[in-house]
Amino acid sequence: MSKSLFVILFTFLCSGAMAQLPRLSPRPVDVVSLNGEWALNGKYPVKVPGELLMQAFNIHEGETAVYSRTLDIPQAWKGQRVKLRFDAVSSHASVLVNGVKVGEHEGGFVPFELDITNALRFGNDVLTVEVQALTISDYLACTSQYAAHTVAGILRKVTLFAVPETNLSDLTVVTQFDQHYKNAMLRITTGIANESGKAAGTEVRFTLKDASGKMVLRHSAKRNDIPANSASTQEHELAVKAPKHWDPEHPNLYELQTELLVDGNPVESTFRKIGFRQVEIRGNEVLVNGSPVKLRGVNRHDVHPLQGRSLSPALDRQDAELFRAANCNYIRTSHYPPSEEFLDATDELGLFVESESALTWINHHAAPIWKLWNYTDGKFLPYMVRANADNIAAGKNHPSVIMWSLGNESNWSPLWAQVLDFVKKNDPSRPATFHDQCWGGFNNLGSKADIANYHYPGVNGPDAAAKSDRPVLFGEYAHLSCYNRRELVTDPGVRAAWSAPLVTFYDSIYHYKGSLGGAIWSGIDDIFHLPDGKIVGYGPWGPIDGWRRPKPEYIGMKKAYEPVRITQLRDDGQQLTLQFANRYDFTSLKEVRIEANGVPVNLDAAPGKTAVLKVKKRDGAVYVKVTDPRGFVCVEERFARPVAASAPSRTMNLKWEEVPGGYTIRQGPYSWTISKTKGLIECLRRDNDTLMTQGPVVSVIPLNGDDGGKPNVAGETYQNNIYPLKYYPLYTIFARKIDVATTNEGIRFDVQLQFKNAEGRQSYFFTTKGELITEYEVKYNGGDNPYQYGLLLQLPRKFDRMSWERNGEFSVYPADDIARNKGEARLNARIIGEVESHGEVPAGSWKDDANELGSNDFRSTKRNVTRVTVADGKGFELTLKSNGTQHSRTWLQDAAVHWLIADYSNNGSEPFYNTPHSDGKINIKKQLIKGKTIILLP
Repeated sequence: MSKSLFVILFTFLCSGAMAQLPRLSPRPVDVVSLNGEWALNGKYPVKVPGELLMQAFNIHEGETAVYSRTLDIPQAWKGQRVKLRFDAVSSHASVLVNGVKVGEHEGGFVPFELDITNALRFGNDVLTVEVQALTISDYLACTSQYAAHTVAGILRKVTLFAVPETNLSDLTVVTQFDQHYKNAMLRITTGIANESGKAAGTEVRFTLKDASGKMVLRHSAKRNDIPANSASTQEHELAVKAPKHWDPEHPNLYELQTELLVDGNPVESTFRKIGFRQVEIRGNEVLVNGSPVKLRGVNRHDVHPLQGRSLSPALDRQDAELFRAANCNYIRTSHYPPSEEFLDATDELGLFVESESALTWINHHAAPIWKLWNYTDGKFLPYMVRANADNIAAGKNHPSVIMWSLGNESNWSPLWAQVLDFVKKNDPSRPATFHDQCWGGFNNLGSKADIANYHYPGVNGPDAAAKSDRPVLFGEYAHLSCYNRRELVTDPGVRAAWSAPLVTFYDSIYHYKGSLGGAIWSGIDDIFHLPDGKIVGYGPWGPIDGWRRPKPEYIGMKKAYEPVRITQLRDDGQQLTLQFANRYDFTSLKEVRIEANGVPVNLDAAPGKTAVLKVKKRDGAVYVKVTDPRGFVCVEERFARPVAASAPSRTMNLKWEEVPGGYTIRQGPYSWTISKTKGLIECLRRDNDTLMTQGPVVSVIPLNGDDGGKPNVAGETYQNNIYPLKYYPLYTIFARKIDVATTNEGIRFDVQLQFKNAEGRQSYFFTTKGELITEYEVKYNGGDNPYQYGLLLQLPRKFDRMSWERNGEFSVYPADDIARNKGEARLNARIIGEVESHGEVPAGSWKDDANELGSNDFRSTKRNVTRVTVADGKGFELTLKSNGTQHSRTWLQDAAVHWLIADYSNNGSEPFYNTPHSDGKINIKKQLIKGKTIILLP
């Protein structure tokens, strides 16, 4: 840590300067953008904003990157104060104009403002920014460690603007309702800085307009005389009659114009959007505008594979739109404050925000530096306070921000107590959270934050939360599968398996008072494609990928967070009786558009209440669609009775014969060969065409939590070389006995098998209906915990297409979801040599991404299937007929298509998401495993 920097900040704090927030001027309408091309180290062009490393410029700890560019200052700005605003520089910036130092700032994801007037020449001006990375704020926020690369540079926009010598230095807006939450008081704090050499008589005038442009009020404050080179703060209270509330379901915004008059003359005017929104805590509940809320949320990092932690405004808005469309009403900005553009989007679109300061893992095992540093050392306090001060200054006027997070997963200490005091003093209108994990034992050192936090609870967590005297937030929960990386690249179906447990979990959160809600970990895949060819990060842990494509978990998040839960009460054959449970916090069902089989219906139920609808079936089914008042479809359900698969009506001639080394079975035009030594089907042919190269053989697929093997301290091990796993059937040594029996229905072979690590029996029944019915019962002596087990078939590579029908966890899926209830997939295997193609922007849907095993769609487990057909596109196909309890997976391996028909499957090896996600895991060592499979010939 720089000693001089520590002295500056500590003196700043102790002098009382940090008793208030740092200055961020209300920007005027006219600003000059300094985004674009700058010079780096005097000669290299570099984009601002942007990460340096993502542009192939790396700086190490102790090095300095020097940005420079010319400034074209308008001559009209002479006689005014010229302000320079950086929205984010990581992690230390020293700013010079014409070689004169005008200021410095420590901290990576927050705005800061400098006055550069006295250094300007108003001609041939040069702006220089000396940037260092991996400074103290980076370590306190784990910024670069978390990103698995050095996060350095000017990350967000840079603007230049002029204000009069007597100017608005601050504008703070707080809204408060009366006891009936009808009329409101608009409390405005204005800061006025007289930076001139003479006294100024100031007056402030406010104009409030609604969304249509209609004036709601106009108010002029009394004159305030401010001496030269001094500042003044004024409090203003403006009564507003029956304003429209701001909440996520009704994001009503007003425009507030603030005019500054000096000696009776208007000199400055600013505009900003505001919302009438009040946050309170009563008991163990959080109320917004008097109504208890449930937070249906997700964590969000600023991340893009090619842009790193420096995002465009378009991406900021796209993220807000994607999460809102997935029925989220809350975003936790892990683990640093969001951009102004993101908060503008959440204000407008309707999302609650927990804005988190850039402090993380202070005295947490994931941050090794605390083996060297003492987390209670007072020298860290100025940085901790400043991180929170910058966060508040940036986000305080956004109605979407309903709480401040002091920091992430850290040990509470007397330092944090002082930080909390600072936050509460500077913004008493919002509660504060602290992510220390409030019960259990981990980091539980007595946080006094308004809202308690617990990360990664089991499904019993909401019940425990209800017993707390504070609201309990699950700041991270339902962790997406991520660290079982080889398992995921092998079978993307693990992702689809995440969804149903989430619905169960959120139902529990919704049920218990005191359980405030939660933020799924995490929102977007944390993957960076570095210019040197490396791929780094924490990996694919988001419901959307880094390219902003929905993944299988996206529909699970949307279903769990449905604001209207529709269930079937009765089915009389012709008509369904449906119940609509209203889970909105602020919206009546009469505000939403409900359609049943395409016909609008009218229902009325207040938040927390239910309504009943009777609907006639159409073609044996009822399809219901609910459209949110903000314009997106929030719920879709299709109610229909499952249709049982019909048995084939054909009759095939059957005969068998014993031949040297085996048996031949002729089933119509098809011939099967069974090895006498091993007791296994060796092949299936029709004439000279091979349809199967090995018949159904028992296979056990073990759980595999392999993260790729890269050394790490906190799981940040995503890398280029994460290869799929190979799986084989049990190694068969010999058949102890083979019995053959012929009946009117077919020919049956019963085989006693000895495997390398198992023994048991397997039967093959060739029916006159063109079926192969295989049953097995095997005592397994191998590893303990399987991911799947069942029968494995091997087919020629030409069997490159697969179609299926299944009884899905949900009744409606997106058309490009790998878990859809009915679909077709193509193999489309692709050898890319990496976990994903470096630097390649994918053109299609996520389901079509592929590796050497095949496309995500083809190689993913389809759960609870009723029919699966694997075909070659030339008339040859094999079809599985099932009762909806089996699971099918196909993939390319060793030049053959492998087809696993699993009688058992669980949700994989993800370590952070326990109950109910981990339910159903079994131990099969020295246990009997058994199953039955029916394959139909074409």
